[in-house]
Amino acid sequence: MTSPTLNARLNTYSPTVVSVFRIIVGLLFALHGAMILFGWPLNMKMPVGDWPAWWAGLIEFVTGVLVLIGLFTRPAAFVASGTMAVAYFWQHWLFNDGPHIFWPFDDRIGGNGGELAIIFCFAFLLILFIGPGSIAIDSRRQRRPLANTAAAPRRPGLLSRFRRR
Repeated sequence: MTSPTLNARLNTYSPTVVSVFRIIVGLLFALHGAMILFGWPLNMKMPVGDWPAWWAGLIEFVTGVLVLIGLFTRPAAFVASGTMAVAYFWQHWLFNDGPHIFWPFDDRIGGNGGELAIIFCFAFLLILFIGPGSIAIDSRRQRRPLANTAAAPRRPGLLSRFRRR
């Protein structure tokens, strides 16, 4: 059981730790995509347009960079999470060419090799819901007041007659 003082102290660091988590996950994801697109830092390069590997690499690289820098973090995390869910089911479990093994552990010990896809899927799902943290371009953009914005007059919409008065 943790003390209220410890919880309060740890809570002050949460926005920064969320940012560090987001940066590391985004960096790893972008590097995974870079290996497929550019053959760097390890060579897994696929031919341009090769389906689905090259396209997955493109999604991994772009969404990884966006999450890394904290720009459009939530939409990028949503796409990245969905990509990894599809990757797990399509490449590792149900639709692979080999046996349909449920366990996502290393395929050398009898699993389907999808552990990394599941971890990335849920890491991005977490980022989607908790946001980018304090160190992100998104955090800076949201704090900036909009210049010369007067409240636009409300025009009645299609369903305005059904509103309660």
